[in-house]
Amino acid sequence: MTMKNPRVARRYARALMTVAEERDAVDSTSESMAMISRVLGSSRELRLLLASPIVPESRKASIVRELFQGRAGDLAMAFVELLVRKHREVHLAEVIIQFQALHDELRNIVTIEVTSAVALKPGQEKTLKAGLERRTGKSVRLRLVGDPGIMGGLVIKIGDTVLDASVTHQLARLREQFAKSS
Repeated sequence: MTMKNPRVARRYARALMTVAEERDAVDSTSESMAMISRVLGSSRELRLLLASPIVPESRKASIVRELFQGRAGDLAMAFVELLVRKHREVHLAEVIIQFQALHDELRNIVTIEVTSAVALKPGQEKTLKAGLERRTGKSVRLRLVGDPGIMGGLVIKIGDTVLDASVTHQLARLREQFAKSS
C-alpha cells in the first residue's frame, strides 16, 4: 500500500502511541486498531464512506460508533472519532499501519516474509522462526507466502534484506557461471 500522506499518518500514530503508553494501554489499543484495520480491509463500502467528502462528519461518526462501539477499546474509539472530527479519516488505514509499526518496534517484534514453493510443515515453521529469532535478536512474526514458481527452497525478506535460497535463484546463478566460463 502506498501512503497518500505518510507524514500525517506518522504524526497521528505517534500521538496515539504516546497516549496509549501514558494509559498503559499499548497492547489493547494495538488489538483494537488491528480489528478496525481488518474491518476496513474487508469493507469497500466503509472505505468509500470514510473517503467521501459528501458524507457529513456527523454521519461518519455515528457509523463508526455503531460499527466499533463495544468491539474497540475506549482509546481507539476516541482516536477514530478524533480523526473524523479533524477530517483525517481518509488516513485511518495509514495511521493504523504506522501505529502497528511503532507497536512492533516498542515490543521488539519483526515481521519476516517467507516465500516457499510448498506450505511449510509446523515443525519446519517453528525451526525457521527460532533460527530467525536468534539471527535478528527479535521476536519474529512470520508471514508465509506460497509461490510454486520458486520451485523449492525459500526466499526470506527481513525489512529491505532479501535472502534468496530458492531453486530458481540457484539455477539462475548456475546459468550465469556457465555463460561466463563459455
